[in-house]
Amino acid sequence: MNFLNKLERKFGRYAIPELQKYFVYASAIGLFLGMFGIGGQILDFLRFDMNAILRGQIWRLVTWVVDFNGGGLFSLLFLFCLVPMGRTLESFLGTFRMNVYLIGGVLLNILGGIVVYLVTWIAFGVGFPIYLSTYYIMLSIFMALAIIMPDATVNLYFILPIKMKWMLLVYLLELGYEVYSYFSMHWVFGIQYGSQIILALVNLFSFFWLCKIRLSRQQRKRQREFRAKMNSEPRPGSQITRHKCAIC
Repeated sequence: MNFLNKLERKFGRYAIPELQKYFVYASAIGLFLGMFGIGGQILDFLRFDMNAILRGQIWRLVTWVVDFNGGGLFSLLFLFCLVPMGRTLESFLGTFRMNVYLIGGVLLNILGGIVVYLVTWIAFGVGFPIYLSTYYIMLSIFMALAIIMPDATVNLYFILPIKMKWMLLVYLLELGYEVYSYFSMHWVFGIQYGSQIILALVNLFSFFWLCKIRLSRQQRKRQREFRAKMNSEPRPGSQITRHKCAIC
Protein backbone atom coordinates (compact mmCIF):
# COMPACT_ATOMS: atom_id res chain seq x y z
CA MET A 1 0.00 0.00 0.00
CA ASN A 2 1.15 3.52 -0.76
CA PHE A 3 2.81 5.31 2.19
CA LEU A 4 0.44 8.27 1.95
CA ASN A 5 -2.55 5.92 1.89
CA LYS A 6 -1.41 4.46 5.21
CA LEU A 7 -1.06 7.93 6.71
CA GLU A 8 -4.47 8.93 5.40
CA ARG A 9 -6.13 5.92 7.01
CA LYS A 10 -4.70 6.96 10.40
CA PHE A 11 -4.82 10.76 10.26
CA GLY A 12 -7.17 11.62 7.39
CA ARG A 13 -9.96 12.71 9.73
CA TYR A 14 -7.76 15.54 11.01
CA ALA A 15 -7.23 17.09 7.55
CA ILE A 16 -8.20 20.76 7.14
CA PRO A 17 -10.40 21.47 4.10
CA GLU A 18 -9.15 24.21 1.75
CA LEU A 19 -5.98 24.77 3.74
CA GLN A 20 -4.60 26.90 0.91
CA LYS A 21 -7.10 29.64 1.85
CA TYR A 22 -5.34 30.19 5.15
CA PHE A 23 -2.00 30.47 3.38
CA VAL A 24 -3.56 33.04 1.07
CA TYR A 25 -4.92 34.99 4.06
CA ALA A 26 -1.50 34.93 5.75
CA SER A 27 0.18 36.09 2.54
CA ALA A 28 -2.37 38.89 2.15
CA ILE A 29 -1.57 40.06 5.68
CA GLY A 30 2.12 40.07 4.79
CA LEU A 31 1.47 42.09 1.63
CA PHE A 32 -0.62 44.57 3.61
CA LEU A 33 2.09 44.98 6.26
CA GLY A 34 4.76 45.46 3.61
CA MET A 35 2.87 48.45 2.19
CA PHE A 36 3.45 50.60 5.28
CA GLY A 37 6.55 51.67 7.17
CA ILE A 38 5.56 50.42 10.61
CA GLY A 39 4.06 47.33 8.97
CA GLY A 40 7.43 46.56 7.45
CA GLN A 41 9.01 46.72 10.91
CA ILE A 42 6.37 44.30 12.21
CA LEU A 43 7.08 42.01 9.27
CA ASP A 44 10.79 42.04 10.13
CA PHE A 45 9.79 40.87 13.61
CA LEU A 46 7.93 37.88 12.12
CA ARG A 47 10.40 36.65 9.48
CA PHE A 48 12.43 33.46 9.77
CA ASP A 49 15.78 34.27 11.39
CA MET A 50 17.77 31.51 13.08
CA ASN A 51 19.90 33.96 15.04
CA ALA A 52 16.77 35.50 16.54
CA ILE A 53 15.16 32.09 17.08
CA LEU A 54 18.17 30.92 19.07
CA ARG A 55 17.79 34.04 21.21
CA GLY A 56 14.30 32.89 22.17
CA GLN A 57 12.08 34.34 19.42
CA ILE A 58 10.64 30.92 18.62
CA TRP A 59 7.43 32.37 17.15
CA ARG A 60 9.44 33.01 13.97
CA LEU A 61 9.28 29.27 13.24
CA VAL A 62 5.58 29.80 12.45
CA THR A 63 5.01 33.49 11.73
CA TRP A 64 7.36 33.58 8.71
CA VAL A 65 4.48 32.19 6.62
CA VAL A 66 3.04 35.73 6.40
CA ASP A 67 6.09 36.79 4.39
CA PHE A 68 5.03 36.44 0.75
CA ASN A 69 8.00 38.28 -0.79
CA GLY A 70 5.87 40.21 -3.23
CA GLY A 71 3.95 43.37 -3.73
CA GLY A 72 1.76 45.28 -6.12
CA LEU A 73 -1.15 44.34 -8.30
CA PHE A 74 0.48 41.20 -9.76
CA SER A 75 0.92 39.64 -6.32
CA LEU A 76 -2.70 40.37 -5.42
CA LEU A 77 -3.92 38.80 -8.68
CA PHE A 78 -1.69 35.80 -8.08
CA LEU A 79 -3.14 35.28 -4.60
CA PHE A 80 -6.65 35.74 -5.98
CA CYS A 81 -6.06 32.97 -8.55
CA LEU A 82 -4.55 30.62 -5.97
CA VAL A 83 -7.87 30.05 -4.22
CA PRO A 84 -9.67 28.35 -7.17
CA MET A 85 -6.45 26.64 -8.28
CA GLY A 86 -5.94 25.23 -4.81
CA ARG A 87 -9.56 24.08 -4.70
CA THR A 88 -9.09 22.28 -8.03
CA LEU A 89 -5.84 20.68 -6.88
CA GLU A 90 -7.51 19.51 -3.67
CA SER A 91 -10.31 17.92 -5.71
CA PHE A 92 -7.67 15.81 -7.47
CA LEU A 93 -5.42 15.02 -4.49
CA GLY A 94 -7.96 14.89 -1.69
CA THR A 95 -7.99 17.02 1.45
CA PHE A 96 -5.43 14.96 3.35
CA ARG A 97 -2.85 14.91 0.57
CA MET A 98 -3.32 18.63 -0.01
CA ASN A 99 -2.54 19.15 3.67
CA VAL A 100 0.54 16.95 3.38
CA TYR A 101 1.72 18.89 0.34
CA LEU A 102 1.37 22.36 1.87
CA ILE A 103 2.39 21.56 5.44
CA GLY A 104 5.22 19.40 4.12
CA GLY A 105 6.50 22.37 2.14
CA VAL A 106 6.47 24.57 5.25
CA LEU A 107 8.21 21.95 7.41
CA LEU A 108 10.80 21.27 4.70
CA ASN A 109 11.64 24.98 4.57
CA ILE A 110 12.00 25.15 8.35
CA LEU A 111 14.18 22.04 8.37
CA GLY A 112 16.27 23.42 5.51
CA GLY A 113 16.79 26.70 7.35
CA ILE A 114 17.93 24.89 10.50
CA VAL A 115 20.23 22.49 8.63
CA VAL A 116 21.88 25.24 6.55
CA TYR A 117 22.47 27.31 9.67
CA LEU A 118 24.00 24.42 11.62
CA VAL A 119 26.16 23.18 8.72
CA THR A 120 27.57 26.64 7.98
CA TRP A 121 28.11 27.27 11.67
CA ILE A 122 30.11 24.03 11.99
CA ALA A 123 32.06 24.66 8.76
CA PHE A 124 32.76 28.40 9.06
CA GLY A 125 32.09 29.27 12.68
CA VAL A 126 29.12 31.45 11.72
CA GLY A 127 25.63 30.32 10.75
CA PHE A 128 24.11 31.61 7.53
CA PRO A 129 20.38 32.30 8.00
CA ILE A 130 18.39 31.63 4.84
CA TYR A 131 15.51 33.83 3.74
CA LEU A 132 12.16 32.03 3.70
CA SER A 133 8.86 33.12 2.19
CA THR A 134 5.69 31.33 1.11
CA TYR A 135 5.87 32.66 -2.46
CA TYR A 136 7.48 29.55 -3.95
CA ILE A 137 5.31 27.22 -1.88
CA MET A 138 2.24 28.96 -3.28
CA LEU A 139 3.71 28.93 -6.78
CA SER A 140 4.18 25.18 -6.47
CA ILE A 141 0.36 24.84 -6.19
CA PHE A 142 0.13 25.89 -9.83
CA MET A 143 3.08 23.67 -10.75
CA ALA A 144 1.47 20.65 -9.08
CA LEU A 145 -1.77 21.34 -10.93
CA ALA A 146 0.19 21.57 -14.19
CA ILE A 147 1.68 18.12 -13.54
CA ILE A 148 -1.79 16.65 -12.99
CA MET A 149 -3.49 18.55 -15.85
CA PRO A 150 -0.71 19.16 -18.41
CA ASP A 151 -3.07 19.73 -21.36
CA ALA A 152 -5.44 22.11 -19.60
CA THR A 153 -5.41 25.68 -20.90
CA VAL A 154 -4.96 28.84 -18.85
CA ASN A 155 -5.09 32.46 -19.97
CA LEU A 156 -1.72 34.09 -19.42
CA TYR A 157 -2.31 37.59 -18.03
CA PHE A 158 -6.03 36.77 -18.57
CA ILE A 159 -5.49 37.12 -22.34
CA LEU A 160 -3.14 34.60 -23.98
CA PRO A 161 -4.28 30.94 -23.91
CA ILE A 162 -1.45 28.53 -23.14
CA LYS A 163 -1.29 24.92 -22.02
CA MET A 164 -0.26 24.36 -18.43
CA LYS A 165 2.60 22.00 -19.36
CA TRP A 166 4.31 24.83 -21.22
CA MET A 167 3.72 27.18 -18.31
CA LEU A 168 5.30 24.57 -16.04
CA LEU A 169 8.33 24.39 -18.31
CA VAL A 170 8.64 28.19 -18.32
CA TYR A 171 8.44 28.33 -14.53
CA LEU A 172 11.05 25.58 -14.11
CA LEU A 173 13.44 27.40 -16.44
CA GLU A 174 12.78 30.70 -14.68
CA LEU A 175 13.36 29.20 -11.22
CA GLY A 176 16.51 27.49 -12.43
CA TYR A 177 17.78 30.81 -13.75
CA GLU A 178 16.95 32.52 -10.46
CA VAL A 179 18.98 29.96 -8.52
CA TYR A 180 21.86 30.35 -10.98
CA SER A 181 21.70 34.14 -10.66
CA TYR A 182 21.86 34.02 -6.88
CA PHE A 183 24.83 31.68 -6.85
CA SER A 184 26.62 33.64 -9.60
CA MET A 185 26.56 36.71 -7.36
CA HIS A 186 28.12 34.81 -4.44
CA TRP A 187 27.70 31.32 -3.06
CA VAL A 188 26.61 32.76 0.32
CA PHE A 189 23.95 34.83 -1.42
CA GLY A 190 22.90 31.73 -3.34
CA ILE A 191 22.48 29.72 -0.14
CA GLN A 192 20.54 32.46 1.61
CA TYR A 193 18.11 33.23 -1.22
CA GLY A 194 18.28 30.25 -3.57
CA SER A 195 17.59 27.64 -0.91
CA GLN A 196 13.88 28.42 -0.69
CA ILE A 197 13.48 27.79 -4.44
CA ILE A 198 15.34 24.48 -4.23
CA LEU A 199 13.30 23.41 -1.19
CA ALA A 200 10.00 24.21 -2.95
CA LEU A 201 11.02 22.09 -5.96
CA VAL A 202 12.21 19.26 -3.72
CA ASN A 203 8.84 19.30 -1.96
CA LEU A 204 7.00 19.30 -5.31
CA PHE A 205 8.78 16.34 -6.88
CA SER A 206 9.20 14.31 -3.69
CA PHE A 207 5.45 14.59 -3.04
CA PHE A 208 4.56 13.16 -6.44
CA TRP A 209 7.20 10.48 -5.97
CA LEU A 210 5.47 9.47 -2.72
CA CYS A 211 2.12 9.43 -4.52
CA LYS A 212 3.32 6.74 -6.92
CA ILE A 213 1.84 3.29 -6.34
CA ARG A 214 4.60 0.88 -5.40
CA LEU A 215 4.24 -2.86 -5.72
CA SER A 216 5.40 -5.30 -3.08
CA ARG A 217 8.10 -7.87 -3.84
CA GLN A 218 5.49 -10.61 -4.35
CA GLN A 219 3.44 -8.37 -6.67
CA ARG A 220 6.51 -7.52 -8.77
CA LYS A 221 7.37 -11.24 -8.97
CA ARG A 222 3.86 -12.14 -10.18
CA GLN A 223 4.02 -9.28 -12.67
CA ARG A 224 7.32 -10.57 -14.13
CA GLU A 225 5.98 -14.11 -14.34
CA PHE A 226 2.83 -12.94 -16.12
CA ARG A 227 4.83 -10.92 -18.65
CA ALA A 228 7.15 -13.89 -19.28
CA LYS A 229 4.16 -16.15 -19.97
CA MET A 230 2.54 -13.63 -22.30
CA ASN A 231 5.80 -13.18 -24.23
CA SER A 232 6.35 -16.92 -24.61
CA GLU A 233 5.43 -18.79 -27.82
CA PRO A 234 2.83 -20.10 -27.99
CA ARG A 235 0.94 -17.97 -25.50
CA PRO A 236 -1.01 -19.73 -22.77
CA GLY A 237 -4.49 -20.52 -24.09
CA SER A 238 -3.68 -19.50 -27.66
CA GLN A 239 -4.73 -22.96 -28.95
CA ILE A 240 -8.22 -22.61 -27.53
CA THR A 241 -10.78 -21.33 -30.01
CA ARG A 242 -12.78 -18.35 -28.90
CA HIS A 243 -16.03 -19.47 -30.60
CA LYS A 244 -17.34 -23.00 -31.17
CA CYS A 245 -20.14 -24.06 -33.47
CA ALA A 246 -23.05 -25.38 -31.43
CA ILE A 247 -23.93 -27.99 -34.09
CA CYS A 248 -20.39 -29.43 -34.28
